[in-house]
Amino acid sequence: MNHIVAPSAVIEKLAGGFAFTEGPVWMRDGSVLFSDIPNNAIQKWTPDGKVTLFRKPSGYDGTDAPAGAFIGSNGLTLDQQGRLIICEHGNGRVTRLEKDGKLTVLAARFEGKRLNSPNDAVYKSDGSLYFTDPPYGFVKQDEDPKKELKFNGIYRLAGGKLQLLSTRLNRPNGLAFSPDEKFLYVANSDPRRKIWMRFEVQPDGMIANGKLFFDVTTRTEDGLPDGLKVDQKGHVYCTGPGGVWVFSPAGKHLGTIQPPETPANCAFGDADGTTLYITARTGFYRIKLLIPGIRP
Repeated sequence: MNHIVAPSAVIEKLAGGFAFTEGPVWMRDGSVLFSDIPNNAIQKWTPDGKVTLFRKPSGYDGTDAPAGAFIGSNGLTLDQQGRLIICEHGNGRVTRLEKDGKLTVLAARFEGKRLNSPNDAVYKSDGSLYFTDPPYGFVKQDEDPKKELKFNGIYRLAGGKLQLLSTRLNRPNGLAFSPDEKFLYVANSDPRRKIWMRFEVQPDGMIANGKLFFDVTTRTEDGLPDGLKVDQKGHVYCTGPGGVWVFSPAGKHLGTIQPPETPANCAFGDADGTTLYITARTGFYRIKLLIPGIRP
């Protein structure tokens, strides 16, 4: 772990006072965007320490959501042109923010039925988009009358075609590729089955042979397997019970980064890619690492 995080490294709080922070993404101008889900907003942090409202509404265009509902945007990433990709909980869709400020809907329905609440997304180098679709955007989740799909899936969007990859996880959440893109890691945020899975990525882009990567079901600390990222050496950084769990590519737990609040997601940033930005409940944090991470 000392080769990943220097013993002298400090977790720094950059901002606070939010409802539930998620989906950080480092932008090429040096800023970081992150979601505040219940507030239906995307916030923008800049290196001068300021936080400004970037977009509202960010994930739900209606006016009838109950207070505190998880209807805003969640996961954020960038495409190969640097355009922002937004997982919209309340609207049940994945969108792209164009340079002129307009939104393009990338995925909203599967086989004619509304998606649940797209949660997190990652691009493969061939331009295909992978994302998870749990039911957290619905007030009653799986039992909500607005839920049209009977499952919670992992999807691939390529060439305008939406493909269902797996329904094996009942609460699919964060996901990321290994550096060689041979594997796809996926978190499962079920309190009864707190696990991370590792799937083999097939030549056609589908996934197969899913195997248990790590199981934290018996852990009692606050937090569930949620967002995750991978560094250039293949280490996997997974937000989970009590902190950001760091694993070797083989699934050995090397150590845990523990911010003052339970983290929900993380992202690599800065010019050299060695800063890990962490969204944790009401706060936004960062810590310097020794290995560059994979950024969109």
